[in-house]
Amino acid sequence: MTIVTPKFGMGASVLRLEDEAFITGKGRYTDDISPAGTLHGYVLRSPVAKARLSVGSVEAARAAPGVHLVLTGADVAHLKALKSGVMQRQPDGTRAPTRDIPILCRDRVNYVGDAVAFVVADSRALAQDAAELIEVDYDGEDAVAATARALDPDAPLVWPDLGSNRAFTYAMGNQAKTAAAFAMAKSVTRIEFINNRLVCNYIEPRSAIGEWRDDEDRFVLTTGSQGVHSMQYILAGVFGIDAKKLRVITPDVGGGFGPKSFVYREHALVLEAAKRLGKPVKWAGDRTEHFLTDAQGRDNVVTAEMAMDSEGRFLGLRVALIANLGAYISQYGPFIPYVGASMSTGVYDIQALDVSIVGVYTNTCPVDAYRGAGRPEAAFLLEKLVDACARDLGMTPDALRRRNFIRPEQFPYRTQTDRLYDVGEFEGHMNQAIERSGWKSFDERLRKSKAAGKIRGIGMATYIEACAFAGSEPAHVELNTDGSVTLLIGTQSNGQGHATAYAQFVAEKLNIDISRVHMHQGDTDRLASGGGTGGSRSIPLGGVSAARAGEDLAEKIKKIAADELEASAADIELVDGVARIVGTDRSIGFSEIARAAKKPEDIKGFGEFVQDENTYPNGTHICEVEIDPETGHTDVVAYTIVDDFGVTVNPILLAGQVHGGVVQGIGQALTENTVYSDDGQLLTASFMDYSMPRADTVPFLHFETRNVPSTTNALGMKGAGEAGTIGATPSTLNAITHALYRAYGIGHIDMPATPDRIWNAIQAAGTSG
Repeated sequence: MTIVTPKFGMGASVLRLEDEAFITGKGRYTDDISPAGTLHGYVLRSPVAKARLSVGSVEAARAAPGVHLVLTGADVAHLKALKSGVMQRQPDGTRAPTRDIPILCRDRVNYVGDAVAFVVADSRALAQDAAELIEVDYDGEDAVAATARALDPDAPLVWPDLGSNRAFTYAMGNQAKTAAAFAMAKSVTRIEFINNRLVCNYIEPRSAIGEWRDDEDRFVLTTGSQGVHSMQYILAGVFGIDAKKLRVITPDVGGGFGPKSFVYREHALVLEAAKRLGKPVKWAGDRTEHFLTDAQGRDNVVTAEMAMDSEGRFLGLRVALIANLGAYISQYGPFIPYVGASMSTGVYDIQALDVSIVGVYTNTCPVDAYRGAGRPEAAFLLEKLVDACARDLGMTPDALRRRNFIRPEQFPYRTQTDRLYDVGEFEGHMNQAIERSGWKSFDERLRKSKAAGKIRGIGMATYIEACAFAGSEPAHVELNTDGSVTLLIGTQSNGQGHATAYAQFVAEKLNIDISRVHMHQGDTDRLASGGGTGGSRSIPLGGVSAARAGEDLAEKIKKIAADELEASAADIELVDGVARIVGTDRSIGFSEIARAAKKPEDIKGFGEFVQDENTYPNGTHICEVEIDPETGHTDVVAYTIVDDFGVTVNPILLAGQVHGGVVQGIGQALTENTVYSDDGQLLTASFMDYSMPRADTVPFLHFETRNVPSTTNALGMKGAGEAGTIGATPSTLNAITHALYRAYGIGHIDMPATPDRIWNAIQAAGTSG
């Protein structure tokens, strides 16, 4: 059977509608916007990680040139703290108390960058100059920054009233069943490692503009976000107002990756200042502030053990994880290790599981969701452990995986953490990746590397993730009088290409060019509710809704056209912006149909797809590296991806998402690392110290799909926004470990595997094996 790909519809390789504006400098980001009379804010931040705080006189700052307002903690005492509502239940059934983020600190600071005062002036420079005149006394105390040290008996306490740095304890699985599995095991493999802390470093640093509009009796916040409605809800709580008293607008956004989902102190501060001054107030953060204060990612200390029988079948998995939360509980912070642990068994048929998670406070920037939000951490743990098991058993990594995969006939498959996988053919995409990567001819390339004085390694990761979480994302469409169509939806593009993807769904149903579909997101006035963007939910949920909204509008257009043409709606077809009677030349244009509508609802369509279960994208990544033992430098020389995303909407957009995620994953494996000193000073607070992946870090990426449509999603989609990150980190680290183990017997190296770290490991290993 021949499958015809629609010109603009689902499955078509359509170029992005957004790109012309972006590449010609016509993008409109928050910092490009300056309402008339805009003033500028600057946040005075703590230079120490832990101290009692006393703010003295602010009169000199208030009298400084161009200054309009100085706010301290006492001035904003009426504003509620930023709270998290996602604490999971502990083994005893209780929920641990949170430590919320104050808008401005009043009596103590808890990390470098904690907010102390807010100054508003005619310019940012004048506000910064004035902030230096504020008298602040910091009575320093001992701090704790390292995750591994947070629970030591002599560790300084971030919150002394708690009596410990333990924030919560979670557990998953069955301890007794797992203990029995380990008791009968013929072999047990154990690993210990650190999942390094990351700063997300989106291209566009955060900024925000607050306005108070007397004529509307409400606030207006303009800011880059991953969803305006959650911001509206949270900030309404901070101010103790009805959500309708706050409009939130998000223009173009230069990257999100999770941290732009959250409400930060500056959002509340610009609004408070704007109301007090009666003028718009803008705050624009710089890169250093981003390093210091935007929620960071990962930062786990992990011990994991796998019990196996005599044939290498996995009997049980035991995990002990310490998750660093930073000084306060960020918006989704406690949920990230929990959701990650729920994916502990990955693509493998493991019938016994015991996971213990301890969240800890440290005197560091709060930690929260970063691309993948727990699932990359889970995949890295498991795929690193599986490779270690293969080495201990003397098996090849692919053979051990093949022996333990969940088999197609076992689906639907319920994991030990109650995840319900609907479909999967894990051995299929692994075999395809092995073939595409030249896995079996690796030894030939290894000989060439040896001849050049290099060592070489190849590593794989077979992953599965949970995304497109249960719920919905309603879509509204409307036919305009010029014949174009407007789509309203409550997600938020941060560079993914939503305007193009959604237009494909709608255009296919209306049979019009996608350039005639105009998407609008990011304004609480135009849409009453929306779930925002995160967890790869936008297209799997919103795309189905957009398609259904298009279908709804198409039927309404046919009905109006039938009335105008004196025909039956069943005889009307939609072609290139006109409705015509099938088999004739009698037609009416969409613009005429819009004007002929008797009431607005006649040319509006609505669609809402409600999904009851997550979708589960999966795939195999294979990375090949060459290492110079004289310098420790690693080159990623080949990278192969075979993913299962269920159904592909737009191959170009999909490749972009996967490529970007892979680069982020390789960055964590090779270069990126957030380092705090023992006293809580951030030592990697700029690009001089924090090493990002570059174009020459990454080779050509071979990417293809081997899709098995989801039975959970109405259109078979699974989601792809985070998958590249999930597969890349373990495959890259496994390749490096493979090279080091073959050459020197080195079976472990922590991330990032920098040249210095690799060189030192080689020196410690002594002679070559």
